[in-house]
Amino acid sequence: MLFRRNGSSMMQDFHWLRMFVFSLYTTTSLITAFFPLYFSGIGFSNVQIGFIYSIGPLISIFSNLIWGIASDKFRTIKKIVLILLVGQLFMVLLLTQSTSFAVICILMFVFNFFYSPINPLADTWAIMTMQKRGKNFMSVRIYGSFGFAIASLVLGFILKQTGAHITLWVCLLLSGCSLLIALFATDQQGTTAKKMELGGLLKILKQREIVWFFLLLLLVAVSHRFNDAFISPVLRGMGADETIIGWALSASSLSEIPVFFLLSKYGSKFKELPLLSIASLMYAVRFLLMSVVTDPAWVVVIQLMHSVTFGIYFFTAVRYVTNIIPDEYRATGLAFFTIIWSSLAGLISGSVGGSLLDISKGTLYMVAASLALIGSIGFMARYLIAKDQ
Repeated sequence: MLFRRNGSSMMQDFHWLRMFVFSLYTTTSLITAFFPLYFSGIGFSNVQIGFIYSIGPLISIFSNLIWGIASDKFRTIKKIVLILLVGQLFMVLLLTQSTSFAVICILMFVFNFFYSPINPLADTWAIMTMQKRGKNFMSVRIYGSFGFAIASLVLGFILKQTGAHITLWVCLLLSGCSLLIALFATDQQGTTAKKMELGGLLKILKQREIVWFFLLLLLVAVSHRFNDAFISPVLRGMGADETIIGWALSASSLSEIPVFFLLSKYGSKFKELPLLSIASLMYAVRFLLMSVVTDPAWVVVIQLMHSVTFGIYFFTAVRYVTNIIPDEYRATGLAFFTIIWSSLAGLISGSVGGSLLDISKGTLYMVAASLALIGSIGFMARYLIAKDQ
């Protein structure tokens, strides 16, 4: 009977957590794809939108670190996530009251303080929960891909019918659903009795292997963020409407799901650095193609390469980080990963991406392809050097 109760409780944990991740990524879809269109609709230029997407990551560099350390220090994920969701809701409510560029810059700056740490904390939550079940955390993370894909299509259709002016109100609804679901999920407090110490964390982060990984990660992350931040304006410039934009994002998100399944089953048979090199090379090919296409339909097709770029890259990079970072620093380690992958890369891509796009779409994507190619060479070189030592 005890086993049955424990088994039933663990299944409930799994169900609530995957519902939370699904809900969380519907909001991510809205913010990624349709916030730029909302800002464009109220009269902001590409450079202004790029500036908004650069100041947000600036504060998220610190917020990811602060909330990741807080989670490890107080050994709670759920309570931190609830605080972040409440803060996110409040900031979106304030955003609905302004169309001033200066005010929105300030509000988006604070919004990212609450928004950016949620995804890495959700990944940590999934990792800890599924470790107790002896399963791979991707069995939870794929529900984020489903949520992102479905929301991209549904929201694209809705916003085409109603107009982009309701974007922030939809964000309030989706964030509220995430908050409600999170209340029912079971907290995770780590798998080790060791306490998190900042001195030990700094010692780990100074290791040569980790420094090289984060530097190469940044190069590829910037190229990835160029596409993330400007795919909607690029498609709009080609004459695409919200429905086509939704299809493009849905295609990319759905394409990563079979790759996550395959890597969950067979990924452990392959070394991380060669996989990262291959994924980076595919990024270079993907963005090279994006630099030359002019038809929105071809953009949707190219977005399917998300499977062999982000699908491989994200799974492998998270596995690499969780292998080299001790359990007591898990949330903080993934926070550093997010600082590089999202925050610092977003800051760089947002700062220069708008100006590159104003030159031409080809310029933006050629720079992205070049950075990804350098990253690919770097990962393979690092692997070969380590192999010979």
